[in-house]
Amino acid sequence: MSHDHDDDHHDGGHHHHDADAVAVGVLTVTSSRSLDDDPGGDAIEAALEDTGHEVLDRRLADDDAAAIADAVAAALDDGADVVVTTGGTGLTEDDVTVEAVGALFDREIPGFGELFRWLSYEEVGPMAMASRATAGVVDDRLVFCLPGSENAARLGSEELIAPAVGHLLGLVRR
Repeated sequence: MSHDHDDDHHDGGHHHHDADAVAVGVLTVTSSRSLDDDPGGDAIEAALEDTGHEVLDRRLADDDAAAIADAVAAALDDGADVVVTTGGTGLTEDDVTVEAVGALFDREIPGFGELFRWLSYEEVGPMAMASRATAGVVDDRLVFCLPGSENAARLGSEELIAPAVGHLLGLVRR
């Protein structure tokens, strides 16, 4: 489902700050997967590339707060406008992505996690509340944290991130 807002707003309307193509870094938080076995990362990459965005790089980080924060910062330093993480957003003791990335946020985007859990609820019922998916602004860029399952990564990237990321990036860079 593609949303092409350019035709409606060529004359400087609400979307004239939108970024057309966004440079994205994908970070998979895992202690067991490799980039060759990363269905969540693959789903995120496909959803973003299918909507005209460019995935600059794919990274892995262990379930370690410092490693996760360093990997997100490195992706931003390497030119990513947006970083999407997958993994480490649940309730177990080693799920530390939200804390690691949240410490980098200048501002949180609570609507992302709220919408993600609402969409997840339609698929998995009340267990959707176990997800701590979140997003925020770091400098003038965006970071989104999705759960590690392939279905969750696909849902969040196809339904929320890919269609909205250009507009959100335009807003934070106004």
